[in-house]
Amino acid sequence: MNTATITTEVLNDLVQINNDRIAGYEKARTELKDEDADLKSLFLDMISESQKYKMALGTEISALGEDIDTGTTNSGKIYRAWMDVKALFTGHDRKTVLNNCEGGEDAAQNAYKMALEVEDLPAHIRTLISDQKASLRTSHDEVKRLRDSQA
Repeated sequence: MNTATITTEVLNDLVQINNDRIAGYEKARTELKDEDADLKSLFLDMISESQKYKMALGTEISALGEDIDTGTTNSGKIYRAWMDVKALFTGHDRKTVLNNCEGGEDAAQNAYKMALEVEDLPAHIRTLISDQKASLRTSHDEVKRLRDSQA
């Protein structure tokens, strides 16, 4: 496989992870109560973050002359379905929602880590992925901090 094909596959995988993240946070926002306005706002910021990352990844895919994937990953769909089932048994409390979101953030970190392990990525693509991973790590740590602060 040539470098452009490998790069496109990696970038499209990350587009799908960001699609999962957007869908996950949209779902999480619906699980929250009105008094959880702080989390609803935070999750909206995280949705915007992933939309921005998708745009940057898509720009690189287009530059390679390829099409951008519009779907979500199978694991992302499974994650959202699991979140739906778990919510039926555990309610819609902050800690449960934050715990589920942290699981999604862990998956995103893992996907970006795997992307960075791919050899032959152009240097500017590797930098883009590394920068996004670092920023997503900050979001992960914020979700974890909020979850850990719940009684």
